[in-house]
Amino acid sequence: MKTKIVVLLCLGAGAGAAIIPPGSELQVRLTSEATSEKPSGQAVSGVLIAPVLLNGSPVISAGARLSGKTADAASAKAATDSAPEQAATLRIDFTTITDQAGHSQPLSCVLDAVDNSRETVTQAGLITGVSVSKTYEGMLDQGLAKLSGQFGSLISSVKDALLKDVDPSIDYKAGVELRVKLTKDLNWSAAAEQSTVGAITPRALAALVTTLPFRTVAQKPAKPSDLINVMFIGTQEQVQGAFKEAGWLTSAELSGISRMQTAQAIIEDRGYSEAPMSVLFLDGRPPDMMYQKSTDTFNMRHHIRVWMQPQKFDGEPVWLGSATHDTGITISPVSHNFTHGIDPNIDTERTKVVNDMLLTGHVRAMAMVERPGAPQGITNATGDKVQTDRKLAVLEF
Repeated sequence: MKTKIVVLLCLGAGAGAAIIPPGSELQVRLTSEATSEKPSGQAVSGVLIAPVLLNGSPVISAGARLSGKTADAASAKAATDSAPEQAATLRIDFTTITDQAGHSQPLSCVLDAVDNSRETVTQAGLITGVSVSKTYEGMLDQGLAKLSGQFGSLISSVKDALLKDVDPSIDYKAGVELRVKLTKDLNWSAAAEQSTVGAITPRALAALVTTLPFRTVAQKPAKPSDLINVMFIGTQEQVQGAFKEAGWLTSAELSGISRMQTAQAIIEDRGYSEAPMSVLFLDGRPPDMMYQKSTDTFNMRHHIRVWMQPQKFDGEPVWLGSATHDTGITISPVSHNFTHGIDPNIDTERTKVVNDMLLTGHVRAMAMVERPGAPQGITNATGDKVQTDRKLAVLEF
């Protein structure tokens, strides 16, 4: 079957004078802190990390800046004899958007979600923090409170030595990513910036892609698992530098220490930014690089495994990546152990990686490659369904 190369439509420049309707989504990365532990009215800023599309064409380019203020900031309060426990709250209100050319307009939007976070967001955009009493650590404290005497004191001492108290505050540092939705028309009169990212030579790329593997294999048991959905062309330093600049962190190796830190993160209801990944093999080899991006919970994260290939393209190293989005902890129907469940639509995670790499400014050329021979309607090694259009995103640094 013939391999087909297409250039992503989002690379072109959009037309000016567009009316972007309510409900349109904006993907934003914070460039300042937003916290429930400071009074409302703190300045907050962010950057658009994906272009805003209208009828498939970009009207606002990634890199545009958003600014606004916090509201409804309140710290968490423990339960008392006269009042129930209160979770922390926070609102992030962006009111202005400015593109890289300096064009600025008022913005009316509402926060829709905080990426990979433990907090919840209401339809009105209010962020509500965790209730300590409902966390594993909180329930453990409640159980220990029922114990008495020397035994109870001993168990409490062991718990205090191994675990930290849950921090119920909402504290988003620069780098946390959000999704906001317009609540009113945005009359955008400036054109989207012209992209400097070119296309990759179709014939040579098609010939290379036909030689590449489609799918990874799990370690124990050895079962087919995740699909390859991203390819990078460039040196190891270029790949590593781009992921670092985009806010992705390396994953720790599986060990007794990392397993203990994982357990602590789950019990303490907090993030573990370098949490280990299970080992998947490609052509019999473990990954050369593993990266992830999370916020403040172990349950959810973006992650990718990357393998160097023996082939080269235009004299440059070739790397294959398998990117998926962990969306929660489940019990695997295959292994019957706790594992991360993934978003079945792995194309969304492919787009996430592409947009993050483009925003760094280090991508010289790109293409989408159709692979008719790639499997469809499959499950990974832990039993999660996988949906894909079977295209490979190719980025040349």
